Amino acid sequence: MPNTKEQFEQVISVCRDIFEKKLKDYGPSWRIMRPRSVTDQLFIKANRIRSLEEKKVSLVAEGIRPEFIAIVNYGIIGLIQLNLGFSDSVDISSEKALDLYDHYMTATEELMFAKNHDYDEAWRSMRISSYTDLILMKLYRVKQIEDHGGQTLVSEGVDANYMDMINYSLFGLIKLDFGE
Repeated sequence: MPNTKEQFEQVISVCRDIFEKKLKDYGPSWRIMRPRSVTDQLFIKANRIRSLEEKKVSLVAEGIRPEFIAIVNYGIIGLIQLNLGFSDSVDISSEKALDLYDHYMTATEELMFAKNHDYDEAWRSMRISSYTDLILMKLYRVKQIEDHGGQTLVSEGVDANYMDMINYSLFGLIKLDFGE
């Protein structure tokens, strides 16, 4: 039986490393993004994965793996933006951004382990393309929630949907890195 915690820690480490390097390149410039813009950025990444899965050919020298990493990192950015609100300027340090990244990644990982316990690692039997479809479905849900001013009657909010998208992306990365 694969060690889920170890595999998660390894793919999270890859995502965090990319996030940290981009912070060095750009700083937390994403602080100006409104939550709807983060959702649209996530949509672009998920849609590209689905396009590559269907076409089986990439004209840009990046495959599916970097897009899953981007979904993880933009998902965390989305959680930060939901909590702090957007800003008209870069208003936090890179160090603060990394602290927030770690905080929201820990919360997301804890959610995954709770669900993983209840679902008995059913994700391991799923196809990577199913993660893509679930991410896209979650994005359409988030867009609907955003169009309703963030209000839901019985459904989870935007934050829970972001967390699920992050976890589906981490599942995809585990399968890509460690095999089916």
